[in-house]
Amino acid sequence: MNATDSILRLGSRFGVLMLIAGAILWGIYHYGDKIGLNTLQAKLYFCLGLGILILLFRYGGRIVQFILGRHLKGQGAPLTSGQHLKPASQSHRAVIEMRQTLRRQYGRFGAGKMNILMLTGSVADVERLAPGLSSQYWQENGDTLLLWGGEPQSASDNDWLFALRKRFCPPVNGLVWVTSAFDHLPAANQHVSPALLSMEDIDNIAHDLAERFSLLGWAVPLYVWSLHPQADDQAGRIVQSVGSLFPPDCQSSQMRQLLSALPSRLLETGVQQVTGNPQHHFLLGLADQLTRQPERISVPLSTFLEPHRALPLAGVVFSPSSPQASHSLKHHWRHDKRWDVLLESLRPSGLKARKIGFPWRRAVSASTAALMLLWAASMTVSFIANRELVAIAQEQVRLASAEKQPLAVRLHALSALQKTLSQLEYRSQHGAPWYLRAGLSQNDDLLAALFPRYGERVQPLLRDAAAHHLEEQLTAFVQLPPDSPLREKMTKTAYGQLKQYLMLTRPEKMDAAWFATTLMQDWPQRSGIADAVWQGSGPSLLAFYAASLASHPQWRLPVDDGLVSQVRTRLIRQMGQRNSESTLYQKMLAQVANQYADMRLADMTADTDASRLFSTDEVVPGMFTRQAWEQAVQPAIEKVVAERRDEMDWVLSDTKQTAAQSTSPEALRARLAERYFADFSGAWLDFLNSLRWQRAATLSDAIDQLTLMADVRQSPLVALMNTLSVQGRTGQTGEAIADSLVKSARQLFNRDNSPVIDQRSGARGPVDATFGPVLALLDNRDGGTPTSRLSLQTFLTRVTQVRLRLQQVTNATDPQAMTRLLAQTVFQGKAVDLTETRDYGSLVAAGLGQEWSGFGQTLFVRPMEQAWQQVLTPAAESLNAQWRSAVVEDWNSAFGGRYPFKNTSSEVSLPLLAKYLDSETGRIARFLQTRLNGVLHKEGSRWMADSINAQGLTFNPAFLQAMNTLSHLSDVAFANGEAGLHFALRPGTADGVMQTELVIDSQKLVYMNQMPVWRRFSWPADTEAPGASLSWVSTRTGTRQYGDFPGAWGWIRLLDKAVVSAYPGTSSSWSLSWKAPDGLLLNYTLRTEAGEGPLALLALRNFTLPETIFSVRASAERVPLTDDIPGEEGY
Repeated sequence: MNATDSILRLGSRFGVLMLIAGAILWGIYHYGDKIGLNTLQAKLYFCLGLGILILLFRYGGRIVQFILGRHLKGQGAPLTSGQHLKPASQSHRAVIEMRQTLRRQYGRFGAGKMNILMLTGSVADVERLAPGLSSQYWQENGDTLLLWGGEPQSASDNDWLFALRKRFCPPVNGLVWVTSAFDHLPAANQHVSPALLSMEDIDNIAHDLAERFSLLGWAVPLYVWSLHPQADDQAGRIVQSVGSLFPPDCQSSQMRQLLSALPSRLLETGVQQVTGNPQHHFLLGLADQLTRQPERISVPLSTFLEPHRALPLAGVVFSPSSPQASHSLKHHWRHDKRWDVLLESLRPSGLKARKIGFPWRRAVSASTAALMLLWAASMTVSFIANRELVAIAQEQVRLASAEKQPLAVRLHALSALQKTLSQLEYRSQHGAPWYLRAGLSQNDDLLAALFPRYGERVQPLLRDAAAHHLEEQLTAFVQLPPDSPLREKMTKTAYGQLKQYLMLTRPEKMDAAWFATTLMQDWPQRSGIADAVWQGSGPSLLAFYAASLASHPQWRLPVDDGLVSQVRTRLIRQMGQRNSESTLYQKMLAQVANQYADMRLADMTADTDASRLFSTDEVVPGMFTRQAWEQAVQPAIEKVVAERRDEMDWVLSDTKQTAAQSTSPEALRARLAERYFADFSGAWLDFLNSLRWQRAATLSDAIDQLTLMADVRQSPLVALMNTLSVQGRTGQTGEAIADSLVKSARQLFNRDNSPVIDQRSGARGPVDATFGPVLALLDNRDGGTPTSRLSLQTFLTRVTQVRLRLQQVTNATDPQAMTRLLAQTVFQGKAVDLTETRDYGSLVAAGLGQEWSGFGQTLFVRPMEQAWQQVLTPAAESLNAQWRSAVVEDWNSAFGGRYPFKNTSSEVSLPLLAKYLDSETGRIARFLQTRLNGVLHKEGSRWMADSINAQGLTFNPAFLQAMNTLSHLSDVAFANGEAGLHFALRPGTADGVMQTELVIDSQKLVYMNQMPVWRRFSWPADTEAPGASLSWVSTRTGTRQYGDFPGAWGWIRLLDKAVVSAYPGTSSSWSLSWKAPDGLLLNYTLRTEAGEGPLALLALRNFTLPETIFSVRASAERVPLTDDIPGEEGY
C-alpha cells in the first residue's frame, strides 16, 4: 500500500484535519464579518495566526526541547539532573536507521509499496526462521520488510511499535507468530514427542497478540509459522512453501478440513524427496503428523477463532529452521521459497488491515454519503423551486406581451413582473433563500434575462404611453394663441410636463419619486382601463420604471427636438429666460456665415501657381478664418455673454453642465469659444488633408516640381505654410507683464525644479492642440518641443540639394547612365541626398501627428517618393540587363540542357556549379552583395528586401524564391565552397527481399537481412568511376539490378526515383523506398548532417534561373500619387 495514498485518504487523520481546516477557512471567509473580520486582509491574517497557534500547540514542546539542547550543547555545560536528556533507545535508533536506509534504497515513497511482516515469538524460534532479526529489529530483501515484534509473553517494546505506527499506514501487512510448539516430528535420536501447549499458554499468546494489534492501531492478518527444528537435518533438500491459507471468517471446522486436506498434497512430493535422499523426510513426517494427530495443531489454533477474541487468522505455514549461514550484510534477509505462500497471500480482500478504534473512515464515508443525499435533496428542491420561479416569470412576460389581452390584464402582468424583478434584485443583494440555492440558483441569470424583456414590454405600455400623453399636453401648450390667457396659467404645468418628458430622454436626470407622483397627478385617467385600477397600480408601475431607467439608459425615450425646442422657446419667452447655449451658438454662426467668403487654395497660396504641385476641390468656410474671428465671431460671443443675465437650468438648456456653471458669463464665453475653435480646427484639417500631389510624368517634370517647391519666393508650399502660420495663431494671447515677472521670480528661487524646456512659454492659443505641430515646424527658435528640431527651412534646403543632384543627372552626357549610377549607389547600400531627404520628409510627416497624416504625406513624402520612382525605373531595367548578361546568360550556357536542370544524359559540372553557388565568393552571391547590397540583405539563408531603400521597387517573386532556393542549397551541399556531402544510410528489411546492394561512387553497402547498421558515405567521392547503382536478390529469383546511373550525379538520379518520406521522430532522417519491377520494396533510411542532405539537390530538377530581378511595370504602378488615401504609403 502506498503511504502517500494512505495519508491523502479522506479517512486518515490528516484527511480529517484537512476537512476540519477547510471548513474553518470556509466559515471565516463567508461569515467572518460577524466576528469583526470585515476585510479580506483581516480574514487572511486571522487564518495565518490560527495556523501558527495550531503548529505551536502541536510542535511547541519539541521546538523548545530542540532549542534547549542546542543551547546547552553550544555552551558546553554539563547537563544537570533537571536538564538530563533521555538517551535514544535502541528501537528509536533502529527506526531512524531503517527510515534512512529505505529512503536511500527505495526513495521517499518507495517503502510504502513493500510487503511488511512483523515476526513475533520466542527469540530462539525467530532466530531459526530469520537469523539476526531479534537483534537488528528489521531486515529487508527486495519488496519485503521483516520487523521484530518481540516475544509474546514478555513486555512489548512500546516505543518500537509506536514508531512503526507513525512510520507506515498500516504499520504492517501481516503479523507472523513463529513457534516450534507444534513440532512433533521425531528426530533421529528422539522417539518421544514434546507435550502440547496448554490452553492457558494459548490464551496468553492470544492476549499478547491482541495487545500488539492495539499498540499498532491496526488489526492485520495473523499467520502461524510452525517451525520444526527436529527436522533440520535436511541439507540439500529442495525447499518449497508448505502451508494452508484460511478464508475470511473461518470457523474451526473449516480449519480442520483444510489441515486434513494438506497431507494428500504432501505425500507425492515427500515420496520423491525421500527416494532421492532418505534424510529428506520432512514432508512425509509432517503429512504423517497431520494425518495421525491433526488435533495437536487444530485445537490450539481454534482458540484464535473463538467469537470472544476472533483474531484474524489467515493461515499456517510449516517449515524446518533456516540454515545458519553467516550474513555478511546487516539488515539483509535471505529470502527462499518457504515464504512464497505467505507473501502471495498478503493483503487478502476479506482480511485486509482494519484500523482499531472509532471507524473514522466509515464515519466520514457515511457522513459524506448523508451530505450527498442531503445535497441531492436540496438540489431537487432547488430545481423545482427555480423551475417554478422561471415558469412564473415566463408566464408574466407572456401575458405582458399578449397584445390581444385587455390593457388591464397586461398592466397587471407587468406589475407582477415588476414585483418579481424587485424580489430578484433584493435576493441578488442579500442572498437567495436556502431552497433556491444548492448550486442551482438561477436568480442572477433570471434577473439578467428578465430585465431586457421587461424593457421591451414596458416601453409600449408605460414609456410610450406616458410620452404620448406628455407630447399631447406640450403640443397643446405650444399651439396656444399668443394672446391666450391660458399661456400664463399653464406655464408652470408645462414646465413640469417638459421636465417629465426630458427625464424620459435623460436617464441621469430621472427623479423616480417626483416623476411617478407628478405624472399620476397630471394623468389620473387612462383609456382602456378603469380609473380605480389605473390609480391603484399606476404609481408603482411608473416608480419602478423610473427607478430602473438610470441603470438601463438604453430604455430612454427618443427625444423630439422640434417639440422640445418649441416648448423651451415658449417657456423662455413666458418666463423671461434666454435661449439655450446650442441655439445661441447656431444663431451666432448663422449671423457670421454670410459675412465672409470661403477660403480656397488659390487664396492661401497668394500669387504662386499651386496647381503645378498640389490641388484640392475643398474650401474652408469663411466664418472659420482669423479675420472672421477677430472681426465678427469674438464680438458676437461677447455680446451673447453680456446679454445673459438669468440662470438657465437643464430643462430649458441642452447643455450638460449644471445650472451653477451656466450662470457664469465667463463659463458661457469659454464654452462658445471652445465650440467655435473645435469647428475651426476641423474645417482646416479637412481641407489640408484633402490636398493631392500632382503626378510627374518624367524625371524632368519631377525636377521642375522640386525647383518650384524649394524656391522661397515662388513656392506654393511656402505660401501655404505662411497662411497656416497666420491662421494657426487665431485667438492667441501672449503672457502679460505681471505673469512674466511672477514666472521669472519663481524660476530664480526654484532653479533646481525649473524645467529644461518650458512647454508654456510664448503665445498660447485655443487651436494650439491642432496647429501646434505645424507652427513648431515653422518656428526656428531654440527650445520648444522635440518636433521643433525639424524645420521647414531645413527640409527645403535638402530639397534643393536633391534638385541640384537630379539636374546634374539630366544635364549629363548620358542621363540614363547617371540615373542608373545614382540608383545603384543606393542599391549598394550607400546613402545619397535623395534617400536622406526622403527619410527626412517622412520624419517631418510623422512629427506632425496622425491628424495631419494626409497633409504631411502629400507635401513632405510624396515629392521625394515620386522623384525616387523616376530614378528607380531606368535603374531597375539596367540592373535587370546586368543580371542577365553577368549571370543568367553564362548560367544558361553552362548548365542549359544538362541534368539536373533537364532530364538528359549530360550532367552539370559540380566544380562549375560551386563557382556560382558559393555563399561567399560565388558569382551569384558576389553579384547580389556588390550590386544590391542596399536593397537586398541576407537573413540566415534567406534574402530579404530592405523595407526602406526598396520603396517603389517590386522584386520579381520568382527571383527571390530562386535566390532562397540556391542559398539554401549552398549552405547544405556547398558549405566549404565545393560540392561535398556526408551522410549515412541504413538498409531496411522488406518482405521477399533477401539481399540488397547499394553502390555510391564505389562505396558499397551490402545488406543480407542481418542486423542493420549505419554506413557513412561521401558524395561526390574521389573515384575514377562515379555513379550509383542498386541491385537486389529476392526469395524467388537471383540478383537483379534496379538501376545503374553512371556519372557524378548518379546518386541524385537514383534518389530522384525513390519515394521519400520523413522519418518519424527526428528531423534529420528520411525514409527512402524504391519499388522494384517485381513489386518488392527496397528500403533504406537516410541520415544527413545538414538540412536535407543530398535530397536538397532534387530542388534543381527543372530549375530555371529568372532573367529579371525587378518587375519594372509593377514598380511603376506601385506608387499612385493622386488617388491614395492620406497617410498610406506604397511599397
